Amino acid sequence: MRDLPKAIATYLATDPGDTDTVAHCFTEDATVRDEGKTHTGRAAIGAWRAKTATEYQYTSTPIAARSEDGKLIVTAHVEGNFPGSPVDLDYAFTLRNDLIHTLEIS
Repeated sequence: MRDLPKAIATYLATDPGDTDTVAHCFTEDATVRDEGKTHTGRAAIGAWRAKTATEYQYTSTPIAARSEDGKLIVTAHVEGNFPGSPVDLDYAFTLRNDLIHTLEIS
């Protein structure tokens, strides 16, 4: 897999419970779309990640990356105690000023 931009690599490598580090991978006005919900801004993104970390224990291993329609899409193999595990998920990122501006997980 190719080298990922620093913010994306940090996001993917950071422990799910380390919400401060995760939040600082994003722009102030970033958005995350996951499980049919949109979270906007660093505080909301940190709260989303904290909630996910308390509800589920999981690991995420990036297995592929590609560029498509102006997005960097990272496919990760995710295993844990959530319905449907294990699953390969696509993380579609856009960057602004070297930080994550949008993330869509599908």
